[in-house]
Amino acid sequence: MTDDRLSSLTLAEQASLTSGGTAWSTTTVRDVVREMVLTDGPHGLRRPQEGDLFASSAPATCFPPAVTTGASWDPSLLRRIGAAIGREASALGVDVVLGPGVNIKRNPLCGRNFEYFSEDPHVSGVMGAALVDGIQSLGIGACVKHFAVNNQETDRMRVSADVDERTLRELYFPAFEYIVREAKPYLAMSSYNRINGVYATESPWLLTQVLREEWGFDGLVVSDWGAVTDRVAALAAGCDLQMPPNGTDDQIEAGVEGGRLERTSLSTAMGRLLALQDRVDQAQRFEDWDEDAHHQLAREAARAGAVLLKNDDGLLPIDPSARQKVAVIGEFARIPRFQGSGSSRVNPTRVDNAWDALRSAAGPDLELSFAPGFVLDGPTDAALAAGAVACAAQADITVLFLGLPEAAEMEGRDRTDIQLPIEQVELVRQVAAVCPRLAVVLVNGATVSVSEWQDEAQAVLETWLGGQAGGPAVSDLLFGAHSPSGKLTESIPLRLQDVPSYLNFPGQEGHVGYGEGRYVGYRYYDTLDVPVAYPFGHGLSYTTFAYSELHVERTGDNAWAVRATVTNTGDRYGEEVVQLYVAHDEPYPTRPRHTLRGFAKIALAPGDSSGAEFKLTGRDLARYSTRHGGWRIDAGAFTVEVGASSRDIRLTAELHTPGDGHTEKLTGQSTLGEWLNHPVGGKLLRERVDTHPGVVRLSEVAEDILAASAPMPLFRFTGPALGLDAEAIAALETAVAAHATFDRVAARPRKP
Repeated sequence: MTDDRLSSLTLAEQASLTSGGTAWSTTTVRDVVREMVLTDGPHGLRRPQEGDLFASSAPATCFPPAVTTGASWDPSLLRRIGAAIGREASALGVDVVLGPGVNIKRNPLCGRNFEYFSEDPHVSGVMGAALVDGIQSLGIGACVKHFAVNNQETDRMRVSADVDERTLRELYFPAFEYIVREAKPYLAMSSYNRINGVYATESPWLLTQVLREEWGFDGLVVSDWGAVTDRVAALAAGCDLQMPPNGTDDQIEAGVEGGRLERTSLSTAMGRLLALQDRVDQAQRFEDWDEDAHHQLAREAARAGAVLLKNDDGLLPIDPSARQKVAVIGEFARIPRFQGSGSSRVNPTRVDNAWDALRSAAGPDLELSFAPGFVLDGPTDAALAAGAVACAAQADITVLFLGLPEAAEMEGRDRTDIQLPIEQVELVRQVAAVCPRLAVVLVNGATVSVSEWQDEAQAVLETWLGGQAGGPAVSDLLFGAHSPSGKLTESIPLRLQDVPSYLNFPGQEGHVGYGEGRYVGYRYYDTLDVPVAYPFGHGLSYTTFAYSELHVERTGDNAWAVRATVTNTGDRYGEEVVQLYVAHDEPYPTRPRHTLRGFAKIALAPGDSSGAEFKLTGRDLARYSTRHGGWRIDAGAFTVEVGASSRDIRLTAELHTPGDGHTEKLTGQSTLGEWLNHPVGGKLLRERVDTHPGVVRLSEVAEDILAASAPMPLFRFTGPALGLDAEAIAALETAVAAHATFDRVAARPRKP
């Protein structure tokens, strides 16, 4: 039993277990606790071949990062990728995979956005949970990270993210909450940054109250590497394991002996470490994996996550059997950029490029030519640009590969703009001038601006970072072997200045204010009708889809089943991502105009139809009340929207919720309007005033006067006007309290 094992350890031995034994493993103590190996990363294993922090890693499959797999909107694909990563982890002797990362894409400049799924917490939660399910299906531990609000790289190890609680609860916490409740990860990783002045690693509110007591997390909390500032405070807060080791275990001993740290805090952390050991000891163990099968899975993932932004006049797909000339321009086609830089960097088992794949797939009558056009990392080369223009001038169609150099987006550093390199933008214009039938293929790990040049291109295919098999995946899409089916999980703004956090990123003097609150991405753009280049959820296909027959059925208290029919109206097989939003129409917005609450990816042959089904619960309608410290469902109307993007809503239905039955507690500090609008208090106040001798009846007060008086606290009306005094108000408070209930609603997130 855990207690028996703990009792055999000395204080020094227990203290040693609260930090790593090496940079990538836990500490071994006699025959009681074995070494457990932890390794990055979210899209493939970075298993160091030696124990130090920066050692080279063993070859493993480099799947596309979360920026790409998230855009697939396909949880089943993420489960298969997770299972493949789990298989490779087992073969390489890894116990814990440090992923997924589910931080919200608050700003497109974040240097680590390629590791994260979306600007939306529902997408992030569902996709992250699927990856956890896949990894842990073999018994290997998954570690959800970085908890919490680690949304920038600038000053990441010190900066305080200053965020109000409602924004935390409604935007930055839900992905973690969903994964904890539904996928039950073995570990969670605390982030580097401070939250409202307190380091995440030292916050008992974050790591104990919210994560464990509210959400039911029963795993181990590990720090991000080098995130712990105060060993004793971190352990007391609920950070069980510091990584990597830094020779400060004696601080834990001294904390216990000096009374600063409860011995129970140490034993609790040890219990969690032993529980993790028990879990991963049950993992399936393999000696190898099918490299070819995993490479093909990586290719499928790269295809699924590519987003066709535009396709004027059906330029794509290109018929590979036609007699025509196609120019392929851009060094990214020949030297692929397929992952981001930093701790998630995988040593791939192989890497395929698009140029070789296109040549292999082209028919005998298709004439392909290539020109690099530019260098990936270096100054503008006029000769390369001239050669590319000459190549394009001889072609019927030009495919131009553009993107960001590796140094532009990486862990540890944020970008300063969202522009493509100027020489690439100029090349678009030059090539379009000689070959108007131009398709642009984008290669980047985070949003880039397209507004300056996209009118020069007939088609734009966003492929993100495609992993080790991204090259053949691009060929599959360009030549029409598969139809694009990805959708944007982040809005593409017209310009950086339109981003809602533009004035609050990345902060200064050790603080970054989240002044935009809950209005991030489409929650901001759609609420204020701000023009964007491409909206959240957008993505074209080589076929077309029609939406019809929206049915909504009430299935319980604040519960509904929603179903819509989708039909493939084109002449090609395709997949459509059907999106469900809940909208609130308010004259003065107190919440985003609409929020994503469900999605389904449906595969359809030409002419076929299928139903997309969703479940809505009270949590989907709820707002977080900081006054009451819980979720509240307000009575009133709301709209169910089903569409192809946040701005392409095809079907709507207006519904009504009775709310959660909660009524506000009324006091003398409550306003006259709050009293009058209260279902019990309004009636009691009217009766008291209307029956008091010599007082004007409320029903006889002019509307404009009543409206002007509504914001005033009730105690301000003591005196002859309404015939109230302190005793009368106290009596009203007591009467209302006898009728009202003040229970909290703690609705759980529902399954997709």
